[in-house]
Amino acid sequence: MISMVLRLLKWSLLVVLIVAASAIALRTYDMQRGPPLQLWHKVVPHELTRGELRKADWPAWLAAEQAVFDEVRSEVGGRLPPEAQVPANRYFEGSPIYPGRLAQDWNRSYVLQPDGPPRGAVVMLHGLTDSPYSLRHIARMYRERGFVAVAIRMPGHGTVPGGLTHVEWEDWSEATRLAVREARRLAPAPLPLHLVGFSNGGALAMKYALDALDDPQLARPARVVLIAPMIGITEASRFAGVLGWPAVLPAFASAAWLGIVPEFNPFKYNSFPVNGARQSSLLTRDLRAHMLREEQAGKLAQLPPILTFQSLVDFTVITRAIVTDLYARLPDNGSELVLFDLNRSASFRLLLSDSSTLQFEHVLPAPPLRFRSTVITNVSPDTGQVLERTLPAGASKASTRPLALEFPAEVFSLSHLALPFPIDDPLYGLRPGGNNEFGVNLGAMALRGERGALVVSQESLARLLSNPFYPYMAERIAQGIPAAR
Repeated sequence: MISMVLRLLKWSLLVVLIVAASAIALRTYDMQRGPPLQLWHKVVPHELTRGELRKADWPAWLAAEQAVFDEVRSEVGGRLPPEAQVPANRYFEGSPIYPGRLAQDWNRSYVLQPDGPPRGAVVMLHGLTDSPYSLRHIARMYRERGFVAVAIRMPGHGTVPGGLTHVEWEDWSEATRLAVREARRLAPAPLPLHLVGFSNGGALAMKYALDALDDPQLARPARVVLIAPMIGITEASRFAGVLGWPAVLPAFASAAWLGIVPEFNPFKYNSFPVNGARQSSLLTRDLRAHMLREEQAGKLAQLPPILTFQSLVDFTVITRAIVTDLYARLPDNGSELVLFDLNRSASFRLLLSDSSTLQFEHVLPAPPLRFRSTVITNVSPDTGQVLERTLPAGASKASTRPLALEFPAEVFSLSHLALPFPIDDPLYGLRPGGNNEFGVNLGAMALRGERGALVVSQESLARLLSNPFYPYMAERIAQGIPAAR
């Protein structure tokens, strides 16, 4: 009997190894057929180490950041071959999307000071492959209400995609602590401290809030705002690092990348390295384990209120994990989860999937809940106008109120990328307004034509990049900012 079990285990392991080897070989072959690696994939800028980040202050960080951008300009921009000197390349100084020609390069860390003495401080934490540009609208809103806003560029970001090939999530965590130290220097206690995290930055914000429960040297936030937080991602990302194994051989260097795409976005990488997915997976796994430890220690009651905004349908993060791994563990402390439903108007009924995961009833457990839940959904199938359906903590019946907002006729859902951007954002807006210094608008492109002519997939260009309900989200965030005395 034992020998039979051993044989079964041996054959099972052999099958798993064969399948894994085949998958790696197939993917490596596929990547080898794709576009070649460019300078911006190969150059790895010299960021501060984790130990240096731990000792650094804000001026030291900015000086090191300047050195990183100088290195990129020298090693990438200054060495571009003729075929890469095209308008669609963000590293070409003659390109209209070259960030260095703008009045402000939003790839860099920045501080927004209020007109008078600060009434508080907020730290802005952007997402993976992203830059501090993504939270500039919310940072400005905080500044207008008297808060100083500190937005830090995470190591490996804002420069070249190659910067993400060697970074580790602990570097991002250390950068978060550096930003908090600067925020507290500019607005000392007892002034309130808020954290705002988008996507991977949401995971970093929660990680810091949990770390502050254990370390009295860390300033505790009075409020945490999460936007499409990366609390849970697909289990396949756990094995992303395996796909990069062939890259140890120079001939298969492209295997270290999940996607190699032209870099035409001035403030976000299009190419995506395996290590980026791996580090994000490690961060979320550590975060979930940390949540469980604090719950078992009875410390979660010390967390501040958490306000989260999340699209019901999200290709990047698992919406339900925000409930099961975060909100289900929180005490009744005034936290709230806001879900943006799909556009369920009759015009999309024919094409929408009938999957149960696209029903908010599948995401939210049966009431009563220890947190407030809000769903933004259609008033009726006959219109794109939306209403707010709110279930207070501990209640069994929801209340509703109509909103003066609606789904644009061509939008069937929000997306992971869209939430922090209003529809008039000059780069990502669906209805961009005002002067556009970027020379391009990526959010309003409605491209029609034959497949195979574009440098990216038509599907990627169809992804919504701005939020028609941003005014509602901004209003809800503003409600939690203390008013002037």
